[in-house]
This record gives sequence, structure tokens and C-alpha cells, in this order.
Amino acid sequence: MENVKQVLREMKLDTWTAALLTGAACGAGALVLLVQKVCRHQEVKYKIQRARNRRADSLQRAEQAVLQYKTAHPGTDAALILAMSLSELTNNLQEGLLSPEDVFYSYMEKTLDVNKDLNCCTGILLESFDQLKTVAPKKESLLYGVPVSIKENYAFKNHDSTCGVVVNLDRPAQKDSVIVEVLKRRGAIPFVKTNLPQALLNYDCGNPIYGQTVNPHNLQKTSGGSSGGEGALIGGGGSVLGFGSDAGGSIRIPASFCGICGLKPTAGRLSTVGLSPIFRGQKSVPSSPGPMARDVDSLALGMQALLCDHMFSLDPTVPPVPFNMQIYQSSKPLRIGYLENDGYTQPSPSMARGIREVKALLEQAGHTLVPYSPLKIDYVVNELVIKAVLADGATSFLQKLEGGPLDPCLGPQVTSYYLPTWLKKTLSFLLKPVSPRGSAALKSICGVGSVPELWKQHAAVEDYIQETIAEWRRLNIDVLLCPVIGPAYNFLYCCKLAGVLSYTVLYNLLTFPAGVVPVSTVTAEDEEELRHYKGFYQDHWDKLFKQAVTGGEGLPVAVQCVALPWQDELCLRFMKEVEQLVKQSRK
Repeated sequence: MENVKQVLREMKLDTWTAALLTGAACGAGALVLLVQKVCRHQEVKYKIQRARNRRADSLQRAEQAVLQYKTAHPGTDAALILAMSLSELTNNLQEGLLSPEDVFYSYMEKTLDVNKDLNCCTGILLESFDQLKTVAPKKESLLYGVPVSIKENYAFKNHDSTCGVVVNLDRPAQKDSVIVEVLKRRGAIPFVKTNLPQALLNYDCGNPIYGQTVNPHNLQKTSGGSSGGEGALIGGGGSVLGFGSDAGGSIRIPASFCGICGLKPTAGRLSTVGLSPIFRGQKSVPSSPGPMARDVDSLALGMQALLCDHMFSLDPTVPPVPFNMQIYQSSKPLRIGYLENDGYTQPSPSMARGIREVKALLEQAGHTLVPYSPLKIDYVVNELVIKAVLADGATSFLQKLEGGPLDPCLGPQVTSYYLPTWLKKTLSFLLKPVSPRGSAALKSICGVGSVPELWKQHAAVEDYIQETIAEWRRLNIDVLLCPVIGPAYNFLYCCKLAGVLSYTVLYNLLTFPAGVVPVSTVTAEDEEELRHYKGFYQDHWDKLFKQAVTGGEGLPVAVQCVALPWQDELCLRFMKEVEQLVKQSRK
């Protein structure tokens, strides 16, 4: 009996020992995990700080170089240089009336000045100072001596293309993107990289690495995005020609917000080799690189410079079709489709007024205007666009955000992405009676679900493109005049209003070229009319849109011009027509 008691006591002691050891092991494991988390957090902070230090160093070194040049060349008329159009600038450079050095340092100084207010630059490309010393006039140097700005996701050798996410830091490009390489061959000098939103799929312009970019016309408004750094820099006068990318309006929206011109070319017209998307493989809503500038002629010159044998050689996937100047310079009357709204989001008063005023000017100039309505826009937004971009339920997108802080300009947008699929579908069902648009969007965020469903989705996109082209043929229209989002938003609304992208993302889906031209500014009457804005659905999104654009008096108002695929020159010709008619009407 005593032996049994002894065994039981030993067993009890072993149990306590095991429990203590288990508890200690769990505690040690938790401590290890905590230490690892703290270490990762510190590593992220150090990486971000290193990136900021690199930017600060490049800005400081550029400032010193500008100061030295100004001291040595006191006679440089920077104001005259900055006031020139790109065409005037290139003519003066090629004729030797201006030196590349005077032009370069004038724009460098202006960029540094603009950046202090707008926070639009992610870093000066210090290699540009060396390129300036070797640039020489040649027959093919269409952009000889012209300083150009590039969006941060364009590869430039030995520089990061982070797309605003921490996981991409300290991964410098091994070589230039094709577009950068062609720009250099054509005599241009890429001199600065510009800001973008965290993870690109957003039309604001803030990230945890470089911060928030603001609007050159009102520092309390956003520049738009994702090419918002370009929009702000050009709108602020710091660049005469820049290059962004557009996957849903990312060139056109900042162009609208900042009062400049921007072109999203036909998908595939320009090389995307060396341009970083936030994730690869999504094909239904393609991104297009494109030019941004103060006027349409500058966009055309940018396209003309890029569409050359050198690009076609570097990237054989680009169709070898040079810029057609004859189409761009044509003056034959056009048959123009137009819409004041797309039936999904009621435009702001200034957006609608811009269309009405331009329509009247076009009719007076002898063009024919035909009413047009986009086909099945609700279906397009949810079934074709959202399901395409987030086909995997946003898994790839969220992976890129891992390990870093979430920027305020992105947070509300991605909150629903993190929810499990069953919860998204449940919430979608519950929301349907009170918010049909929100319900449909939440359901679409779940993705396509399987590979066979993805093939069906791809087929549906192809069918929709052909249906839209058939509608254009039925109406016999050459081009389309339609609204673009505006005016510039108050901060932290872009992430809550994805639905408004129906006005721009449609043309990414269709692969149609589309460009933006500023035509007016917001008036006191527009603001008064906005007070009575209700929206088509009178839902939460409509209320948010009203709040987003409130307080916009004096801000730029733009319109959007669209053409069929591969008719980029016709799109630009239409944009030029709008630009000229607006200028004449002001006289």
C-alpha cells in the first residue's frame, strides 16, 4: 500500500513539473515571438528611415548644386524658361538659343521649391547631373536637353521602385525601364522620381515611406493618384513633361485634380517593361504608362518621342507603329458621342457643367454631338472590374502590405479585404436592401473563386469590349466626350469612394485610349448647387462624394476624351480641339 502511495506522489510531482515546464516553454515561446515582432517592427522603421534619409540627401545635394550654378551663372532667366511650353523649349534648345544647363538647373530649382510645399518627390536622380554633361544634340534627339520627371514605379538603375510598400524597399533596379532608356536616347534627362499611394491601387497619393502629396491649387486637398506626385509637380510648375501609369484613372484623375493634361494610351501601345505593378498577372484591367504635361501638344511630343525604332527594338511586344502626325494635325469635323453622367455616380455640378460647356463649343465649331450611354455600367463595375482586379479575393494585394504600417489614405479601402469570404458574403446579403452598390461591391471583393470562373470572367470582358465597339459603330461616332472625377477631394475620401472610378476605369477595361483636358474652374454657383446634391442612389457613397468635393471653389475642372483602341493620335487630336476651343472662348 505504501508503495502505491509513493508512486502516486511521484506521479503528482511529475505532473506539476510537466505543467511548470510546459508553462515555461509557452512563456518562452511567447517571449520569442514578441521579441521577433519588436525586431521586425524596428527593422521596418530603420528601412523607412533609410529611404527618407536617401531622399533628404538627394534633395540637399541637388540644392547645393543649384546654388553653385546660380552663383556661376547669374544671368540665367529661369522665369522665362519655366514659362515656355515644351514645344518652345525644344525649339530653343535645338537651335542653341538655350543651353541644356540653364534649362536643367531652372527646373531643378523649381522642383526643389515646389516639393517643399507639396511633398511630391521621392528623390532626385543625382545621375542626371552626370547625364547633363554628356547630352548632345543629335538628329534623333527629339527631347534634347529636356528634364523629365518619372513616377516612382518606373525602374531607374540603382534606385528603388517601392510602389509605396515596405517590402519593396532596398531592392534597387538592376537597369532602367524601357521608357527611361528610350527617353535618354531621345535626349531627355530624367531628373526626379515622384510620389504615389501605398500599393498603387488607390487614387490618393500617400504612403508610410514618403508621406502625403498635396494639391498645388489648394494645400488642403489631395493631388489625386496614383500618379499624384507627377500631377502635383507638373501642376506646380516643377516639370514640363512627366510620365505616370494608369490602371483605373491613375494618370487622368491627378491630371483632373491638378489642372494639367494627361493621356492613358491604348494598353500595349507603350512598353511596360521595367514598370512595377503592385502585383503581376492581372490581365483584364491593364495598366498603361503615359505622358502628363501642361498642354496637349506636350503629350503628343512625348508620345512621338517614345514611339520610335529604339522602343520597338528594346521591346518587340510593342507594335512597331510610329506616331501618326497626320491624324493628330487633322481638322476634319468629328462625330462625337457625349454623356453628362454614367448612371452609376451622379457627377458633381462642376463635372456636369464642364461637359455641357464643351459640348456647346464643339457644336459651334461644326462637330456633330450624339448622346451616348455606357452599356451595363453596374455590371461592369462589379462583375468585370472588381472581380478582375481582386480575382484572388485580394490575397496578392494584401501580401504586399505585410510587415509594414498601413497608410491612412488606404486603411478604410482595405478593411473589408481582410474579412473572411463567408463574412463578406453574409454582410453583402444583409446590406442589399439598404445599399445595393455597397452590397454588390462587397460580394465582388470575394473574387472569382476558381480557375474556370476566371476564364469565364475573361471571356465576359472580351464580350463587353466587342459589344461596346458595336455600339460605337451603330452610333457612327469617332470619339467620346465624358466626365472625369473632380474637383480635387478633401483628404481621406479616395479610400472610401471606389465606386466613382466608374468614370475612368471603364476605359482601362475596354483598353481604349483616354485623356484629360482642363476646361474651367469650380465656381461659387457650382458650390451652391452642390449643397442640393443627392446622388442617384442617395446612399452612403453619394453622401461621401458630396463631402469629398465640398470646398472646391477655384479648383480645376476637366473633361475626358476617349477613342477606339490604337487611335491614340485621334484621341490627342480631339483633346487638342477641346483645348483650343476653350482657350478661344476665354478670349
